[in-house]
Amino acid sequence: MARVKIYTTDSCPYCVKAKNILGSKGIEYEEINIHGNEELRDEIEKLTGRRDVPQIFIDGSHIGDDDDLEELRVSGELDKMFSVETQNDNGSEIRNVIIIGSGPAGFAAALYAARASLKPLVITGNEIGGQVAKTNDIENYPGFQGESPTELMKIMQEQAERFGAEIRFDMVTEVDFEQHPFKITTYDLKILAKSVIIATGASRRKLKVPGEEEFSGRGVSYCATCDGFFFQNRTIVVVGGSDAAAKETLFLTRFASEVHLIHRRDRLRSGAIFQEHLFNNEKVDIVWDSIVEEIQGDENGVTAVRLKNVKTSEQTIHPTKGVFIAIGVVPNTEIFQGKLELNENGYIITDHRQRTNVPGVFAAGDVQDQIYRQAIMAAGTGAAAAVEAEEYIAEIEHRAYPGR
Repeated sequence: MARVKIYTTDSCPYCVKAKNILGSKGIEYEEINIHGNEELRDEIEKLTGRRDVPQIFIDGSHIGDDDDLEELRVSGELDKMFSVETQNDNGSEIRNVIIIGSGPAGFAAALYAARASLKPLVITGNEIGGQVAKTNDIENYPGFQGESPTELMKIMQEQAERFGAEIRFDMVTEVDFEQHPFKITTYDLKILAKSVIIATGASRRKLKVPGEEEFSGRGVSYCATCDGFFFQNRTIVVVGGSDAAAKETLFLTRFASEVHLIHRRDRLRSGAIFQEHLFNNEKVDIVWDSIVEEIQGDENGVTAVRLKNVKTSEQTIHPTKGVFIAIGVVPNTEIFQGKLELNENGYIITDHRQRTNVPGVFAAGDVQDQIYRQAIMAAGTGAAAAVEAEEYIAEIEHRAYPGR
């Protein structure tokens, strides 16, 4: 019988992350998918006091969610618990291209680099699929008419692998761009690379208000597709005004009795089609000119938010059982600070050919794009970065490159 039991649901990138961590260590697990099963949903809440997935048990003890599992992995405790042999690598292997990240930009770069016979290595990071995997649907990716963003990411990964890309579920912890070949350090390996493509994307921004951390997983969520099912027939709020916030709001109307969209301005930033759907949905109420100042709750989870009207300064208590936060993203560039030029908002600066200030290091997707932030744009920049990496390698190896 498996020592690990993991509760998941459909279209949950955090669940995929947890399963990938276990899979990368060769750890067998029993998966219990709660999608559409109210009894299992209530069972999780009763066992853990939480309203989110994944929830993970080892030897019958609740160890938490994907972040808690990640902490066990980073500390080495997971290896000890399951007697996993640690891989030793002295960093002598030299790869043509290492791609850091596994969203549309990363997989597009992998496909183009693989087709150029560069045998790229993709280090996925903690979450395969990037921000796309956290959306409810994708209707504007040309040629794709599948069921979900997860399906699109699977197709892109399989296509890259078919041409020879190697996909490794691991996390880059340090980079050294002062030497060449470049040195890339992960949890498990040290690898050298002739060129590097950074496609680490961006992560959901937090409100940073009292109660947000305290009630995370107990009413506070950043993923409607993961946790919406826990809020059936309940009143909830969504914070934000972008396309992402509109999509989350509309998705949550499948479960909630009421969804109140809290927005700091008097008009939304989302596209016209989303606004039309919002205004015509009887379950949606938009609270204009307001910000969340505090998330309140008790031992059972979230009970209310304290709102402030930015025009009148009036404060009100808004009862709710759930708070879904969709207020934008921040680029995942922490490990590149001091290593590459970043702009004032933390995005990697590139030229029109995806080149950073370090020759041989390229960046693509949301980690360098704070304007468009669309899957198709990310894929395009990923492909461009791979073409540029191919040319760079040809130059340093004194080989001719066609077309230039």
